[in-house]
Amino acid sequence: MAALLQTHGLTAFYGDFQALFGVDIDVQPGEVVALIGSNGAGKSTFLKALAGLTKAKREQIVYRGEAIGGMPAASIVGKGIALVPEGRRLFASLSVEENLLLGAYSGRPGRWNLEAVYTLFPALRERRHHAATALSGGQQQMVAIGRALMSNPDLLMCDELSLGLAPVIVREIYAALPDIVSDGMSAIVVEQDVQLARRVSSRFYCFQEGRISLSGVSADVSDEAITQAYFGVAA
Repeated sequence: MAALLQTHGLTAFYGDFQALFGVDIDVQPGEVVALIGSNGAGKSTFLKALAGLTKAKREQIVYRGEAIGGMPAASIVGKGIALVPEGRRLFASLSVEENLLLGAYSGRPGRWNLEAVYTLFPALRERRHHAATALSGGQQQMVAIGRALMSNPDLLMCDELSLGLAPVIVREIYAALPDIVSDGMSAIVVEQDVQLARRVSSRFYCFQEGRISLSGVSADVSDEAITQAYFGVAA
């Protein structure tokens, strides 16, 4: 089966600072892939490069066989890649429903519309006319996920969904993931909780200082190997 997404020697810079060093990753259709690693390891930068928010060379990112590195973010959304950013980044002046509708601007067809998002996250239906940033942190995260789904992506990228949320809310949000990908959607999940990342994914990549230090099948790799790759020290 041809990969949905591949990166080839992906590099990324912030000015003179290099954040990624030759990262090679592939995502298959219908697959959930986890990215793990400590703060500053390059995980968020990797997602930003895929989303067109950080510069990349054209040939370094290939999606459905097409080189898309460096394309504008709006064009990448139109091709079927959506990002749920770290910190949610909702529009404070808009309601829940208005934030959701912004996600549909690309006009891609698919099963995700307002009714589908409200069925996935019933709490949002009740609060659809409230200011999005007046909601709880967990509900704001649901809005951010819903907004991304409204673009009907084939690849959903989630950056630190559990950040700052209570464990019970984290479980509720991740419980929705199987339904989200049930129609063959692929997902990349950035998650610092290693055990949670392994439970929700089929494969993982561990980032350390902008490089891949370990990759494998989530259920097969030992905790000791992951600890060594995560921290760069012997377990």
